[in-house]
Amino acid sequence: MARAVTTQRKAFNTGLAWIIGLLIFFPILWTILTSFKTEAEAIANPPLFLNFDWTLENYAVVQERSDYMRFLWNSVIIAGGSTILGIIIAVPAAWSMAFVPSRRTKDILLWMLSTKMLPAVGVLYPIYLLFIQLGLLDSRGGLVVVLMLINLPIIVWMLYTYFREIPGEILEAARMDGATLREEILYILTPMAVPGIASTVLLNFILAWNEAFWTLNLTAVDAAPLTAFIASYSSPEGLFFAKLSAASTMAIAPILILGWFSQKQLVRGLTFGAVK
Repeated sequence: MARAVTTQRKAFNTGLAWIIGLLIFFPILWTILTSFKTEAEAIANPPLFLNFDWTLENYAVVQERSDYMRFLWNSVIIAGGSTILGIIIAVPAAWSMAFVPSRRTKDILLWMLSTKMLPAVGVLYPIYLLFIQLGLLDSRGGLVVVLMLINLPIIVWMLYTYFREIPGEILEAARMDGATLREEILYILTPMAVPGIASTVLLNFILAWNEAFWTLNLTAVDAAPLTAFIASYSSPEGLFFAKLSAASTMAIAPILILGWFSQKQLVRGLTFGAVK
């Protein structure tokens, strides 16, 4: 009887997980399908699911109108640069909080997390003026710093959580053997926390890749990433849904592929330390 109940519960949970997954994936699927429609078919009522004339015209128009590779390269540099810089700063910070905590460590962590609750528009004006004064407006370096600072609280929190699962005795033994602080972090701590660091890197890269508010307000032409590439298909005459969908598909395709191939590492990292 207990086995039957367990089997039914497992089947129910599996079915529920599939339903939730399909609901989350449906907008992406609909965007991809719309990208192969004509503009008239894209706004048809009732909507056309598969019974339409498939066309690559929208992708051809997008390629002719925009330099997709320039936007893609900007996204790679901005997302990758902010991720690398964030990890370089966050690893020592998380190490300090995890293995050399003070009475204020939890307060500092909560304060860092509370900064994520601040509306971005509330600090846009001073940052915009600062960028003008420093000559960082419409520059990839400026966006790298801004996105790193925005995501730094999440990076530190995640790494702190992972580092807390590593026995401190191992690091103490390394110190007794004469390991310096640099060697302790690079050769002892980092290899043991590879799953957690990898998942943190992936999550931060995705967050930076999808960031739209700061990239649209702090760039114009030179440093514009794929989020600006998508926004360029909104005009005073209205939205061109088919072309907008084609641009969106081209923008999300790299990150979808990355997520698909790294899903095992991501899940492994997110569950790092969950089972002892």
